[in-house]
This record gives sequence, structure tokens and C-alpha cells, in this order.
Amino acid sequence: MDRGLLAIAGGVPLPQAGAEAALRSDGLSDAEVMLRVKAGDEPAFEYLVQKYRRPMMGFMYRMARNSAAAEDLAQEVFLRVYRSRGSYEASAKFTTWLYRIATNLAVNYSRDTRHERPENTVSLDEPDEHTGLMMDIADGALTAEEMLLRRERLAAIRQRVQALPERQRMAVVMHKYQQMDYRQIAEVLKLSESATKSLLFRAYETLREQLKKFV
Repeated sequence: MDRGLLAIAGGVPLPQAGAEAALRSDGLSDAEVMLRVKAGDEPAFEYLVQKYRRPMMGFMYRMARNSAAAEDLAQEVFLRVYRSRGSYEASAKFTTWLYRIATNLAVNYSRDTRHERPENTVSLDEPDEHTGLMMDIADGALTAEEMLLRRERLAAIRQRVQALPERQRMAVVMHKYQQMDYRQIAEVLKLSESATKSLLFRAYETLREQLKKFV
């Protein structure tokens, strides 16, 4: 995400790098940093943007399956965070609040574009260092046949995850790729923890059944 673009779009002054470094060394929780944002601390906002930029782009890519849309959606998440700063209350973890904003945006995007089929192929393995997106890079240790099988398996995983019911898909992405625990996912989706576990169980059972030939 371009810092200048974010600053212009949200009316956010660009902070000093030294202030960001100071925030990192203060040992504050994200909720405490967000309370600083609420109080008008602009470097605190930039600190949160830099910390969550890559995870948010990765989350949005897995939901949207389109790199340009993922970048736009991630930027919109941070703009909404900034615009909502005045009403922020540290009653839950900052990440719960952040991903609730993100899931609402992702759901709306998914519903608006449900008939579109992205053509680009991207791996689910590791994020690109700069963009946070999953790039399918050839492994020199693999033969051409092994690479073909690997690509086929990754394509199958992508298709099956995308085909899951909406809530199951969001839960799997948060659990598997964002490393969020059951409680966090439950809070984001506004479910009980037991309902969240059941949701993930059904999703993983579906994926295991549909992908068993690749195991």
C-alpha cells in the first residue's frame, strides 16, 4: 500500500519514522495504540498500518482472489479504521475489531462479484516479501512433473476453499492463514466459540473429503 496514497485518501498526515520506532519500543498493546490514534496520534495510526498491511492484504487476497481488489480492499479497511477512530472502544482485541471491518468488506465484495472468475494463479504457501500476496514461484529442487502436480494440488485447494459456504471460507482463512484462534474468530463472526469450532470442523471435513486424492 502506498503511504502517500493512504495519507491523501484519508486526510492523514505522514508521521515521522522516529515516532513509529518509539511506538515499537513502548510495549503497548494494539488496543492501547489505537486509543492513541483516537486521541489524535497520527504516528500511532501509521504504526498499525505498517504492522497489519501484509496480513490484511493476504486475507483480502484469499477472500477476493484478485490482487488489485485485495490492495483496494485492504486500503479501504485502514481508511475505515481511521475514520472510525473517534468511536473506538478497547472492549475487545484490536485485531477482532480490525477483522470485523475486513470481513464485512470482503463479504460485500464477494457478493457483488460472485459471478466473476479471476484468471490469475497464486500459491497459498508463503507471502511475497513486499506485497503480502501469495506468489507461485518455481522450486528448482522439483522436477517438471512434480511442479505440475504441485500446481494442480494448489489450484484444487484454492477452488475448494473458494467453494465453501461464505462463513466457513472466512473462518478457514482466519484460522489457517491468519493464525487466529477460535475465540478471536468467534468474536469477529459474532458466534459462540463452540459454534466456531463446529463451523471449522465442517469446513475442514469438506476439504479433506474433496482433496483426499491429493493427500
